Amino acid sequence: MASRIEQIVEEIEEYISNCKHSRLSSSTILVNKDEIDVLLADLREKAPEEIRQYKKIISNEQNIIKNAKQKADEIVRQAAVQTNQLVSEHEIMQQAYMQANEIVRIATVQAQDILDSATEDANNIRSSAISYTDDMLGNLERIIQHSMNTANNNFKSLIKGLTESDEIVKMNRSQLAQSQAEPSVEEDEKTDDKNGKAKSDKQTELKTM
Repeated sequence: MASRIEQIVEEIEEYISNCKHSRLSSSTILVNKDEIDVLLADLREKAPEEIRQYKKIISNEQNIIKNAKQKADEIVRQAAVQTNQLVSEHEIMQQAYMQANEIVRIATVQAQDILDSATEDANNIRSSAISYTDDMLGNLERIIQHSMNTANNNFKSLIKGLTESDEIVKMNRSQLAQSQAEPSVEEDEKTDDKNGKAKSDKQTELKTM
């Protein structure tokens, strides 16, 4: 639908094309001053009003873009917090992967909803909203990948620590088994006392004979 300004311009163009040419020059036309003044006055009256309307439309579009970006940033922040919590709690790797993928899926759906709403409200900002959402998902993908790598490294460190602890336990048990197999100092002393007493009794018996 044409604006009032466009309609007035078309009326002026139509009026000019219908005017008669001057006899002295083919590029000069004869116009009715009153009629052209009315058209120009109407144009001056309508132009400021439509300009204000265009400014309002542009302002609304900018607000839509701003709100869409704020909501998308909040989704990324929450997704990053949840992913960091999964890593800090040393979740099992498979469960961490599943939960991280679910976070990405939810964030993608919510971001798509925001994009659809922004597109419905202002089709002329659709391209910039798609570009921003794609950058957001790219950042989110890098965050998830970094978190999964960190979780994998933590898991490897945990396995290494458990393996070292297991080796220490095995060594301690081996030492304990060796100590149980060897006679104690007290038992050795008792054996020596018994042997010495038997030898003394035998010598006494020989003297008596």
